[in-house]
Amino acid sequence: MSRRLLRSLFAALLLALAAGPAWAEVTLTFYAHPGARIRGGELLFPHAFVHATGVLDDNGEPVDWAAGFTAKNPGPQLLFARGAGVVLEPDPRYVGEGRPYLSLTVDDAVYQAIRARADWWNGPEGSVYDLRRRNCITFVADLARLAGLQTAGEPSMKPGTFLEATAALNPAAAWTGAPAQLASGSVPEPLVVVGPAPAAATGP
Repeated sequence: MSRRLLRSLFAALLLALAAGPAWAEVTLTFYAHPGARIRGGELLFPHAFVHATGVLDDNGEPVDWAAGFTAKNPGPQLLFARGAGVVLEPDPRYVGEGRPYLSLTVDDAVYQAIRARADWWNGPEGSVYDLRRRNCITFVADLARLAGLQTAGEPSMKPGTFLEATAALNPAAAWTGAPAQLASGSVPEPLVVVGPAPAAATGP
């Protein structure tokens, strides 16, 4: 085998090793939507949500998933009582209008744990919504902790203020236009958000 061919094969191997992990990762970005306006006949409220993009390392499957927790039946009754909540995926335009506050890359295990946790919020135990104590902010805070981030104090009804304070606690993951790298390893123990307030439900 010629020296030139060996050099070419070695260069191709290095390129493959360098390119592989760079593509196989999932980026989590935490957003707040300004809301407080009417669009298309709908009143938009301030809202917090998460957006995951990338590629799974395990099987190469592309990821493009967003989720936020909101009231299933919005209305003035939520000022006085809890109601049913639901995890909804915001459309691309809504995501594009949001302001990112935190971004980090996670491994497959953490991403799958976050998806499972979002499913729990959408199930019988987790889908309790309380405007003041268990809302969209509570939801993203739970997922952020699962991803290994510290979170600001709760309850809160101001998504932007909450995520800004959370970004201050996690300077390495604060939004700069590029996601922080989360070291792969064991998945943090999920925090069950069902304390005293959990009898109540989720936020804006």
